[in-house]
Amino acid sequence: MALNTARRSARRGRRRFTRRDLVVLGLLLGIPVLLDIAVVWGPTLASVVLSFTSWDGVGSIKWVGTQNYANLFTNYPPFWPAVRHNLLWLGFLGLVAVPFGLLLAVLIDRGVRFSRFYQSTLYMPVVLSLAVVGFIAQLIFSRDQGVLNAVIGDTKNPTDWLGDPRLNIWMILLAAAWRHTGYVMILYLAGLKAVDPSLKEAAAIDGANEAQTFFRVVFPTLRPVNVIVGVITVIESLRAFDIVYAVNHGRNGLEVLSVLVTDNIIGEASRIGFGSAIAVVLLAVSMGFVVTYLVQEIRGEKDR
Repeated sequence: MALNTARRSARRGRRRFTRRDLVVLGLLLGIPVLLDIAVVWGPTLASVVLSFTSWDGVGSIKWVGTQNYANLFTNYPPFWPAVRHNLLWLGFLGLVAVPFGLLLAVLIDRGVRFSRFYQSTLYMPVVLSLAVVGFIAQLIFSRDQGVLNAVIGDTKNPTDWLGDPRLNIWMILLAAAWRHTGYVMILYLAGLKAVDPSLKEAAAIDGANEAQTFFRVVFPTLRPVNVIVGVITVIESLRAFDIVYAVNHGRNGLEVLSVLVTDNIIGEASRIGFGSAIAVVLLAVSMGFVVTYLVQEIRGEKDR
């Protein structure tokens, strides 16, 4: 009797999907997958294939093999300056914005007065696009009507903060770091909230001061957040486009790889194959960091 009851319960548990259920599941899963393939992976694979061709978007496609990559690395003067600028983005965001965001997260996590206000204010730039941040940078650093020159009283011979190639990259990096700091702060703040308070108490009992407790106890527990912040910082550095294009179309000292892709694909040259090669270089570097992150996460799950 009990065995029959168990069998009936098992049959009821293995409910078969009706045709309507399958249609609904197909729509709910199929449409996002198709959109992802059409919008993300389709153009990505097309760029990889086109990077080995010569095509102006109108005429016939000519297969050239690795010629685009050879020209890119040896016979395209804007490429290496753009690489240096992207590395400068990575270094500035990684060595300035990330530590400063961590510092702000630690201060807010301590429960300072008006912490909610500080948290909201510092996070506010994150909701702005980099293009809007670029327009704000123009209002601040403009040569003739900028706020900075007005504050320092430099009106007779104003400094061209955005026009001087020796200065403009640093001004743009400050504006980008202003936005990135808030993002990093929120990520670290979430990680600090998840730290077990007993770890801090045990470190205090052992005689550790606040700095020793943070660097030897708290910071190692933030390893997953550190990996996420690192990957986001790398991607943010490599996809830098909006802000430099909003300021001066990514020229005169603000060249980055994403601007070169745009100039070659939709510019007057219309060298779609060559622009695709630059895009593939960006893709390869980005995927390297993303794959590293995924491997670290998978290993972490196995260790747990």
